[in-house]
Amino acid sequence: MKTEADVIIVGAGPGGAAAARYMAAEGFDVIALEKSHFPREKVCGDGLTPRAVREINLIGLPTPREEGWIPNQGLRMVGGGHRLEFPWHDLESFPSYGLSLPRSLFDERLAQHARAAGADVREGWFVDHAIRDDAGRVVGVSARVADAAGRKVGEPTQFRAPLVIAADGVSSRIALGLGIERKKNRPMGVAVRTYLTTPRHDEEWMEGHLEIWDGERGASKLLPGYGWIFPLGDGTANVGLGTLSAKGTPSKLDHKALLKDWLEHSAHDWEFGEQIGDIKGAAIPMAFNRQPHYVPGLMLVGDSGGMVNPFNGEGIAYAMQAARRATEALVSWREAPDAARKEEALASYAKMMKRDLGGYYSLGRVFATLIEHPTVMKVCTRYGLPRPLLMQFVSRLLADVYEPHGGSWADKLLAAAVRIAPAA
Repeated sequence: MKTEADVIIVGAGPGGAAAARYMAAEGFDVIALEKSHFPREKVCGDGLTPRAVREINLIGLPTPREEGWIPNQGLRMVGGGHRLEFPWHDLESFPSYGLSLPRSLFDERLAQHARAAGADVREGWFVDHAIRDDAGRVVGVSARVADAAGRKVGEPTQFRAPLVIAADGVSSRIALGLGIERKKNRPMGVAVRTYLTTPRHDEEWMEGHLEIWDGERGASKLLPGYGWIFPLGDGTANVGLGTLSAKGTPSKLDHKALLKDWLEHSAHDWEFGEQIGDIKGAAIPMAFNRQPHYVPGLMLVGDSGGMVNPFNGEGIAYAMQAARRATEALVSWREAPDAARKEEALASYAKMMKRDLGGYYSLGRVFATLIEHPTVMKVCTRYGLPRPLLMQFVSRLLADVYEPHGGSWADKLLAAAVRIAPAA
């Protein structure tokens, strides 16, 4: 069995599979180790904004409707007695539509896309820890075969490469094993979701509900977060909610109970019927809550590096963007003339990610701090939604879909705010 390559990738979710695809297409020898077997479930809203669709288009993954990809034309916001629709903006830098597809299908198709480019994507491998040389550089990983239940079996196998990509999710055993801890002052979300049958399953709008109450509606605390309904075109919709902690403090809320209570009091017009599967939940790492994103021989990609939008909880777009940037750094590494320049090339990955997302994520940290106050949430939902000029800016801000150069006044204002914000 082959155990050496140019790159070892831990995890074959959107970040890992995208990195495998990009790097294999550039001619690198890639081994990706995924502990589960496809198809496998992941806790996700299954909705993709135009930012994510752009990444899907850039990587060349086909999205035909007959294969389950459901386009959506915008976001419907519900809250404070208002119900307003905001079409995706017609921008040069982004597609003018979003998509929905269950993660179980999306992840498998992206992994197959990586295989089609020549990447060796291996399922059923549980990676225990990174391997370092005497100088402390990461030079590989130790892994064992995992059974159908995800349990480790057999003897450890060492996989070695000049570069390891840790795309192993929020817990990131690889990063933790190297002492790269989560930053305690960064936002952390918690999300729960399930699937429900609905006659409106093929509607082409993503719906967000801005009022999640901890207890009786209006009689208790309005929580920072939102509920969502994303139609999937197969007779069902992905229905869930997420809450946000600005400082990453674990919430003691019963999120499954919150979801049930929200559905009992909201969204009756969707005529939800049978629940398909259990309610599942997960933590959502946000705003670069684990750094550095590069240490000698290792890059963090996606959730392992906290690459989730604090404004809306989206992570797929940023994981795939990180995969692109990691590939650019690796190509520069290959072209560099000496060891020092090669190391500079790999280290440029962390700089690129901070340049791309650092300012926007800093704005998101401020946003998270503000909406933790129930009064702020009430004012935003009751008085902000009905103001079209304000919402033109807010809708771009929340979705992170705007023209970085030029565009409307809202694009220019947002671009300026992102440039001014510190890329921490």
